[in-house]
Amino acid sequence: MIEMPQVDLEKYTGCGICVSVCTCGAIILKDGKIAILETAECTWCTLCEAACPVGAISCPFEIVVEE
Repeated sequence: MIEMPQVDLEKYTGCGICVSVCTCGAIILKDGKIAILETAECTWCTLCEAACPVGAISCPFEIVVEE
């Protein structure tokens, strides 16, 4: 199973910023609720996590850059 961003629904406000920064289309708003599409190919860019103003999105993976 591919690791996908996780959403804390207690913090989630529905602002949609994460949707606007998601370059791969893995995050959508449906009926005012966030949905993470596990069928999408998340590029693990972590932009959604960084853009969330209330810290509702966390990325449970670590990016390692090797030279």
